[in-house]
Amino acid sequence: MRVRTPIALLALLPILAPAVRADDDEESLMAFRVAKVLTMDEKDTVINNAVVLVRGETIERVGRARDVEVPEGYRVIEKPELWLVPGLVDCHNHSAGSLYDLNDMVYLTNPGLRSLECLEPDSEENKVSVAGGVTTVLTIPGSGTNLSGFGTITKTTGDTVESMVEKYPGSLKIAQAGNPEWYWYGVRRSFMNFNTRQTLEKARRYHESWKKYEEAAARGEETEQPAFSPLFDDFRGLFERQFIVSVHTQMYQVLMTSVLMLARHFNLRVVLDHCTFDAWKVAPIVLQDPSIYTINGPRQYHFDRTQRKMMGNAARWWQGGVRKLGINTDAPVVPQESLSYQAAMACWYGWKPYEALRGVTRIPAEALMLDDRIGSIEAGKEAEFALWTGNPIDPRSSCELTVVRGKIAYDASEERRY
Repeated sequence: MRVRTPIALLALLPILAPAVRADDDEESLMAFRVAKVLTMDEKDTVINNAVVLVRGETIERVGRARDVEVPEGYRVIEKPELWLVPGLVDCHNHSAGSLYDLNDMVYLTNPGLRSLECLEPDSEENKVSVAGGVTTVLTIPGSGTNLSGFGTITKTTGDTVESMVEKYPGSLKIAQAGNPEWYWYGVRRSFMNFNTRQTLEKARRYHESWKKYEEAAARGEETEQPAFSPLFDDFRGLFERQFIVSVHTQMYQVLMTSVLMLARHFNLRVVLDHCTFDAWKVAPIVLQDPSIYTINGPRQYHFDRTQRKMMGNAARWWQGGVRKLGINTDAPVVPQESLSYQAAMACWYGWKPYEALRGVTRIPAEALMLDDRIGSIEAGKEAEFALWTGNPIDPRSSCELTVVRGKIAYDASEERRY
């Protein structure tokens, strides 16, 4: 089981699950012969005239065609003109679940809400996403309140909720200013920051009380068990740094507050989403915490009135020394299948093409704490990749075939989407 699935969802799974097909239990064996593999590994390995072996859900071997013998029984997929690239990953998505249901704005902080109940298996949005080479997304609640609930890391394939989910909780969603300022009669940053802090303080006290109880029990000491809270129980992994806080934040003043409050005061693993306008000015503070990831988008440019010129947001973050830098779409604000185009736009405004490709593969996988599974083409990792006519960052390239968990999820030769 990949995720900690709530009991309420487990009860529904027998109802939601389709009839089991005869071949579901058979291990798939495939060999992909391609022109080039961009592994996106730590050594930036590129393999020309390559073979990738897939056994079940796992990449078995990667290497040059002359060095990799295809075992008997493997289905050989000959694509000698295509590039094989890791599946694209987006840290900011609202389209893998019902957008209407992801925007419950009851209170300014809503600690008990979660996107898990809103996922939509086999949706049209997921189908077009996988056709764009996007295979993993962080599906998060909306940004109309400061704390809108827990996000779920999902695949863009799957005909049941359970088959979609990669990790839950995947994040805690926080929005620092912007949309939440419209809440009700209107609130401003002093109260929003106070209210966010006091909610997180309550959650931390809850976690610490349970941790103290569990440590005492492990020593054989009898102590009173704390009361269970459905509002704060999912926060426990957050304070253990088992998953991230994803922060809708922009402009340098607001982003600075996000870093100081969430990363420094609460010691959380922070992923900064949007990071637009002149947020890049906070790069020196971001660099002080090596665990922070900056995921820029969907706005890729900004007219800076202090310098009276157009700025490329990703390029300015890069110039400021930030290397843990990625791209998001905020889908459906920008369609999820356009993630590669957002990275191309970042390059048009001054970023580096290879770094942009890393920014939609390996970097977001690291940000979501999934780089041991996805984000690069390496033996032992999940078989999750796409075959392109060229570099995905080149807008002229098209995604021809996508593999998710060892199965072909999209094949343009059978049903082309783009």
